[in-house]
Amino acid sequence: MSVFSVPDMSCDHCKAAITEALEAVDDTVEIDVDMDAREIDVFSDAGDEAILAALKAAGYPAELKS
Repeated sequence: MSVFSVPDMSCDHCKAAITEALEAVDDTVEIDVDMDAREIDVFSDAGDEAILAALKAAGYPAELKS
């Protein structure tokens, strides 16, 4: 699992767009969203760099927290 800070995430539309972007990278991805903290926990076989690239391409630049 990796934790990403996604400062531009603010609503359910954001959550849906992020989920769609990450599913395009790994169709077995599991995502837990903490909207208040603006963080996502990502369980994926895709590497962190692929996740970061997908988030950026979807308009949600992120930072790896752990």
